[in-house]
Amino acid sequence: MPLFEQLDLSLPTGPSLVVLGRDFALEAKAREMLQQLDATELARAIHVEWNARLFSAAGRADFRRKLVSLNPRLREHDALEIDRTLRHELAHLLAQFRAGRRRVPPHGTEWRKACRDLGIGDESRCHTLPFPIQRRTRRFLYRCPRCGKDFPRVHRIKRAIACLECCRKFNRGKFYRRAQLRLVEPEP
Repeated sequence: MPLFEQLDLSLPTGPSLVVLGRDFALEAKAREMLQQLDATELARAIHVEWNARLFSAAGRADFRRKLVSLNPRLREHDALEIDRTLRHELAHLLAQFRAGRRRVPPHGTEWRKACRDLGIGDESRCHTLPFPIQRRTRRFLYRCPRCGKDFPRVHRIKRAIACLECCRKFNRGKFYRRAQLRLVEPEP
């Protein structure tokens, strides 16, 4: 019997549902799923929250903080959509946990395997929920001096970041100073 059929995935409704902040019921479900996949260390550290700062994203996973953030607008949909989004974000954390120190692509092979293990083998990269999309003006333009590729950004970059393609091509994936992004000054 698949893992997702073994678990009781009923979600709380009514006044017991957390409005914003940590959701202990979803955390318990996440812990149970991760423990069944031999990720006990990750299961102990996991936190699940409802985050009103998510606008167009259904959820977000932060491996460093072992945190899954869910968009409160998910509650406008059925419990299965909340469960699917939780599993999608847990798959990100599980894939990185299994990889150890090696960085994995967000929706790569490792993530797809974690999705299958969590019972959502047919998961797509993006959701199709009707969330409003907020377009923000990208005021800062950065360029890689090595390949010339442009990187428009909403916020100013505060640390040294290099072009990933150039780092992979010229320095075996490690930070490559010659590919460090530089701010392109706007023309007057």
